[in-house]
Amino acid sequence: MSKCEQCIVREFSSLKALNKEELLKIADCKSSYIIKKGEPIFEEGENVNGIFCVRDGVCKLSKLSANGKDQIIKLVSKGELLGQRSMISDEPANLSAIALEDMEVCFIPKSEIMPLFNQNNAFSMNVMRAICGDLKEADDHVVDMAQKTVRERLAETLLHLKDTFGTHEDGSLKTQLTREEIGSMIGTATESCIRLLSDFNKSGLIELKGKKIFLKDIKGLKREAE
Repeated sequence: MSKCEQCIVREFSSLKALNKEELLKIADCKSSYIIKKGEPIFEEGENVNGIFCVRDGVCKLSKLSANGKDQIIKLVSKGELLGQRSMISDEPANLSAIALEDMEVCFIPKSEIMPLFNQNNAFSMNVMRAICGDLKEADDHVVDMAQKTVRERLAETLLHLKDTFGTHEDGSLKTQLTREEIGSMIGTATESCIRLLSDFNKSGLIELKGKKIFLKDIKGLKREAE
């Protein structure tokens, strides 16, 4: 049986609509890569010319602002696809995808994916739904940035990291972000993020041990996020 048929990415992404024959074609043309922590999968402005399947690991999707600061838009983990939007719009990537930990990804060329839109209606609908989901998230993010305080956004982000990416056996957040990256996610300066984390730590909402963050009071964090 082809590896693509058994892959976790197929189970959770648009690829689940592909039949065995289509998956075998993809298996023959895909390329697999190990992306080391801190390395780009692709960068803003790059012509991606295909999609990346995230088999393992987590990356950040970010955009450089006019002042040269990195604004994190979204975190992407195993089971998800990257590059769908720019492949369909036929435009360079609008965001950079940078590995937050060592990753395993597969690349499927555009020339192999695009014919599937005509052959498999369920697949094309799945891709459209995924892109619509990204747009909805972007809308929600704009509203959050405009209407929520930085404190509310920090509490919401910490809960999101726990719910989406889980915790280590010791209870610390599995996805380790730098204070700068957390600040970027919630739209504030690194110094402000450090102060807020310290406040949360003093009030017993979280516990800080070096780079590790432990969520100690989930109900309290949910109250802060509302």
